[in-house]
Amino acid sequence: MRKTLKLFSLTLPALVTAMTLAAESAASDMYGFTAAAANAQRALETQFDAQLNATDQREWMQHLAAAPNHVGSPHDKANAEFILAHFKEWGWDAHIERFDVLYPTLQSHTLEMIAPQAFKAKLHEPAVAGDATSANTANALPPYSEYGADGDVTGELVYVNQGMPDDYLRLARVGVSVKGRIAIARYGGGWRGLKPKLAQEHGAIGCIIYSDPKDDGYGIGDVYPKGGQRPEDGVQRGSVADMPVYSGDPLTPGVGASKNAKRLGLAEAKTILKIPVLPISYGDAKPMLAALAGDVVPPAWRGALPITYHYGPGPAKIHLMIKSEWSQKPVYDVIATLRGRELPDEWIVRGNHQDGWVFGAWDPLAGNVAMLSEAKALGALLKTGWRPVRSIVYASWDGEEPGLLGSTEWVEEHAAELQRKALVYINSDTNSRGFLDVGGSHAIQHLVNEVAAGVTDPQTGVSVQSRLRAKRQVDGYGTATDAQRAAAKQASGTADLAIEALGSGSDFTPFLQHIGIATLNFGFGGEDEQDGVYHSIYDTFEHYERFGDPGFVYGVALSKIAGHTVLRLANAAAPPLRFADLADTLSSYARELHSLVDSKRDSSASLATLLDDNAFKLAADPTKPLAAPPREDVVPYLDLSPLDNAIATLKISAAAYDSAFAKALAAGAKPSAQLDALLQGLEQTFTNTQGLPGRDWYRHLIYAPGLYTGYGVKTLPGVREAIEQRQWAVANNYSTLTAKAIEAYGVRLNEATKLLAGGAQ
Repeated sequence: MRKTLKLFSLTLPALVTAMTLAAESAASDMYGFTAAAANAQRALETQFDAQLNATDQREWMQHLAAAPNHVGSPHDKANAEFILAHFKEWGWDAHIERFDVLYPTLQSHTLEMIAPQAFKAKLHEPAVAGDATSANTANALPPYSEYGADGDVTGELVYVNQGMPDDYLRLARVGVSVKGRIAIARYGGGWRGLKPKLAQEHGAIGCIIYSDPKDDGYGIGDVYPKGGQRPEDGVQRGSVADMPVYSGDPLTPGVGASKNAKRLGLAEAKTILKIPVLPISYGDAKPMLAALAGDVVPPAWRGALPITYHYGPGPAKIHLMIKSEWSQKPVYDVIATLRGRELPDEWIVRGNHQDGWVFGAWDPLAGNVAMLSEAKALGALLKTGWRPVRSIVYASWDGEEPGLLGSTEWVEEHAAELQRKALVYINSDTNSRGFLDVGGSHAIQHLVNEVAAGVTDPQTGVSVQSRLRAKRQVDGYGTATDAQRAAAKQASGTADLAIEALGSGSDFTPFLQHIGIATLNFGFGGEDEQDGVYHSIYDTFEHYERFGDPGFVYGVALSKIAGHTVLRLANAAAPPLRFADLADTLSSYARELHSLVDSKRDSSASLATLLDDNAFKLAADPTKPLAAPPREDVVPYLDLSPLDNAIATLKISAAAYDSAFAKALAAGAKPSAQLDALLQGLEQTFTNTQGLPGRDWYRHLIYAPGLYTGYGVKTLPGVREAIEQRQWAVANNYSTLTAKAIEAYGVRLNEATKLLAGGAQ
């Protein structure tokens, strides 16, 4: 609901109350089938909100982020015990579940340039004045990359830009190879683990990843401590496990890493790289990059260092050595439950991880303390005699940073039970000042919009949904991208805001993409200065309080968004899902596939003409040789009709269900246990046990992280990635497989519609 600024400023308290009640009342019957139940739900959420406290979140973060809390550290275990004690204090049935995972711990490392002059990298982040936490590094590990190989290598250096597939195509055209050499890549363009993976695939003997100030340092803003951006010696640590193949413990894919689990040999683990990898600061990178010769790189490859960027190879010659202790370490998941009074075997699961690379104030503790605030508020409701209709399970995950270890092992250990009982998984991770960022299963999109319309943005006083709608409209103005213009058009008017599809990068991955549990991922951001300290020792309580979420007001907003979603799902008379949103989204994905095929066909034809006309040679500067791209095969006409037909049929089924559900609400029908049973595992029909091509752990046929994007999502991935990789037979095959999954989803939905129409009890 929109109001003018003048009216808003004159009647703030009354307006906020009216907006909240109107937004929630508009959809109240979605949750209770009766006016009395809807009123009770609103009253319950008001009670919940009254228990949320920014001071709590501040104090918890200060405690949890007081010392390094990586896997295997003393403070990591202490934090799990701290969280467990609070859950128990608040009345939850809670315990710690331990898994033992492969976690190589860095023992020593060296990086030095031995030609054309000598230089030894610091590989150290000094404390910052005014940030007491940044000096508390006695138990911290120095900068490192988890799940790269140990090694001692020496070779010429080659600059590969962001180290993505297109960068290697460019290197090939200019005649530069990384084979037998050491690649140096800057962060950005794709997930960090892809950079050494691609370097390895192209024959490199080692890989260095550095943070260029263009991306998160002085090219963006003032560096810490004056501003929030990455200082000269700041380093982004991180996992380089090949997580697009599978997440979790590298030695126990598909099964929980319990004490007696069968484990692979180290050499059999597909997600561990074969070359040494090291992240460094731009302070350490500058002398090495400055020593490179060869041609000057194109403008898009240039960072913000005061040097001329060259490809190499050499004359910079690098010695890289990494030695680790390869053993199992414990991870400690805190699992807490409020048992449902009527449907105890239907679960709403909520999670956020607790481990960091060093102190982890923003990533992940900003989200974790918001989750703890929710748990405390739910505990207070429990003490009034309230109990949820469905069971609520809260989880504080350990070992997320190295590879989603704690969540993946728990999901694999309890997969069968989760597939029987879990209705929705709700995740958060980082959180800071700004706009709501939400992604997930599109059948829950309408519920998300209703919740966001009922929570007030702490800076502007309008709803979280209204502020996000305005942001998307403004982003689509002027020199916007096609995607921004499309989002702005979708956000105009009063229609629900579209939520994002989920790739990977946090603990939702095993729930959604391995076992098919409907999922949401929440967080605020966009107005903070946190990116510059990501995965460094400067992600501290002091930095977060200045540059992340001063006052922790967006921590409280996240607690409201996630908490209201949990309460509505836990108390709803029937699962509050709307399927037209899903069907429309799938239709847009299918249109994108058709456009992708047409674009590839046109591009291949244009390339063939340019090659036939010798155009690349004639257009090139003769003094700077640039080879022509390789000729591409002709793009055939793929058979996407099974997919198109399945989605068209699902649209009809979705509209029929949504209409029948609305009629049942209007008639005051009593919900059915059979209806719940049909909807509970519906998302699982989108999974296929044979998984995606070359990575059977990923089973969801609608959403997956890209094999060559990492965190970035690929929708309809079996088909889309096959087209991108020009695997035409695979594309046709997955068109059929995905269509069958969508058809199965529609069949279940039709059964649910019959139940509603027949008034089944």
